[in-house]
Amino acid sequence: MRWDEFAAACPEIAERARPRFETEQLVLVGTLRKDGSPRISPCEIDFAEGRLLLGMMWRSRKAQDLMRDPRVVVHSVPPDKTGGVGDVKLYGRAIDEPEPETREACGRAIKAQIDWRPDEPFHLFSLDIEEASFVSFGEERLVLTWSFGKGLRRGRAPG
Repeated sequence: MRWDEFAAACPEIAERARPRFETEQLVLVGTLRKDGSPRISPCEIDFAEGRLLLGMMWRSRKAQDLMRDPRVVVHSVPPDKTGGVGDVKLYGRAIDEPEPETREACGRAIKAQIDWRPDEPFHLFSLDIEEASFVSFGEERLVLTWSFGKGLRRGRAPG
């Protein structure tokens, strides 16, 4: 499901994730290489038209991975080893976004944040979210997991 649909279905995770993503503007993206082994790469993240968008350099390895196999995980960048601010993971499939309107909306979002916009060609994917999690080892010690079929589950982080 698109970001806006996910945010309506699971505000408990979305309301923790979005401000973090907007502040850091960077995530780690896990993809699958041609041989099936994992690849992890940094990636800029943006929101436009109700979508969570991942922009990538033209013909980058991570973009080629997603063109071949769209399964992906998006992980917040840990600021330190304590886990106090929480850890966000979104699992799903990357959807290629070739439509000029979506690409223009993404360009405007980037320009508004950092006064720069990417030149064509570049890859743009939106995330079709299937599962999500949030784990905090701070005072809250919280575990939230969500999936399309099972909804939200809440627990306490170990420790």
